[in-house]
Amino acid sequence: MNKDQVQGKVKDVAGRLERQVGEWTGDTEKQVHGTAKQVEGKVQNAWGDVKDAGKKAADEQAKKNEEERKEQEARDRELSRKAS
Repeated sequence: MNKDQVQGKVKDVAGRLERQVGEWTGDTEKQVHGTAKQVEGKVQNAWGDVKDAGKKAADEQAKKNEEERKEQEARDRELSRKAS
């Protein structure tokens, strides 16, 4: 979980609470503000999800590249040994 996911979740919960208080008290402005904060939190959380997915994909590609590099080195060593 990254910073954007945590902050997004906090904003989502705070907005939900503010919206609910507005509903209980009949304060339309508080309801609207709470809903807006809730949406902002959901968007930030989604952005955090995208960043996590990108990092995971990059990490997996780096791991794959490293494995391929090691395999190529092993093949090169074998060819060198056979040529000697």
